[in-house]
Amino acid sequence: MRFLVTGVNGRGMISTLELEAATAGDAATLAAAQGWSTVSVRSVRGGALWTSRATRFSLLLFSQEMLSLLESGISMVEALETLAEKESRPETRRLIEQVLEKLREGSSLSAALDLFPRNFPPLYVATVRASERTGDLPEALSRYIAYESQLEGLRKKMVSAAIYPVLLIAIGLLVSLFLIGYVVPRFSQVYADLGDNLPWMSQILLLIGLGIQKHGLVILMAVASIITLFVKLLSRAESKAWIAAQLWRMPAVGERLRIYQLARCYRTAGMLLRGGMSAVPALSMIGGLLAPSLRSRLEAAIGEVREGRMLSQAMEANGLTTPVALRMLRVGERSGRMGEMMERIASFYDEDMTRWVEWFTKMFEPLLMAFIGLIIGGVVLLLYLPIFELAGSIQ
Repeated sequence: MRFLVTGVNGRGMISTLELEAATAGDAATLAAAQGWSTVSVRSVRGGALWTSRATRFSLLLFSQEMLSLLESGISMVEALETLAEKESRPETRRLIEQVLEKLREGSSLSAALDLFPRNFPPLYVATVRASERTGDLPEALSRYIAYESQLEGLRKKMVSAAIYPVLLIAIGLLVSLFLIGYVVPRFSQVYADLGDNLPWMSQILLLIGLGIQKHGLVILMAVASIITLFVKLLSRAESKAWIAAQLWRMPAVGERLRIYQLARCYRTAGMLLRGGMSAVPALSMIGGLLAPSLRSRLEAAIGEVREGRMLSQAMEANGLTTPVALRMLRVGERSGRMGEMMERIASFYDEDMTRWVEWFTKMFEPLLMAFIGLIIGGVVLLLYLPIFELAGSIQ
């Protein structure tokens, strides 16, 4: 595998070096043997499979590399120049060069990043802007990287929990289609002489199997069309809003969605507060992360805070707390560490969500397996039911 090593070469200049190695650690060792002081190492993937991903700008990767360069002691402009030089993707290189141009014209980093909202969201720009007041950009980047990593970790846990049920459903459908479309038509030849003496449920199963065998291509095209239409409907904003509204109305699921949204709210607000931003601007920035029902409550809470009410009281009055979160908010107000307390509340919510997902998965997977087993067992039973009846009549 090939790796791109960014670091300081033997002449004291920041540059990049492409090496062939088994792992990133081996690449760093090879670079050190050539007199390089390594800053970052990343793999270079080639081929058509990675072409679509190469065009995407990874903000997390950009932040991690920027942090590594700044912590090595070089200036912000030099760090951006290094990132532009080593970048192999034209779109990303052009983006960094445009940011550099704005910096050379006298703009601040936050103002330069704010010109490219597709690549640098308002939350990221606000984090950088807050760091400009304190003069500690590496610390701000560290907080943002930790923030994104924690959110990504929770998302991965939820996706991982959903993978196994999806695989079970897919395998169950494939096995059922194989039985109905291939095995059932073979049994129809065996039962041809029985005619109408077959149980009515077995007759229906045989008719379905023969229909799939004769018109399989037409049925496949119809199913593909239905799935395509369904996917298009789901991609529409109105459909997503309707599904979200239905989920929020479900007692157990709706409460979990609320907890998940509040975790994002508190984590983001805590990061901004720890970066030096005041409460009202920080809360105003996170409204877009919430569902419409919670967004209106947050706006009402912000209005009450502007009028002089305590943040904990405003959040409680508008249903944006739990008993644990309320106590921790009050502690944060008394100690003056509101940002830290909000991040702790988010961590508590994340752990609660993780426990709920694990519990739901452990309960749902056996039920799903039992349901799929009943379907497959029912098909097999209907196939052999005439044989059982025939054996009974002979006796």
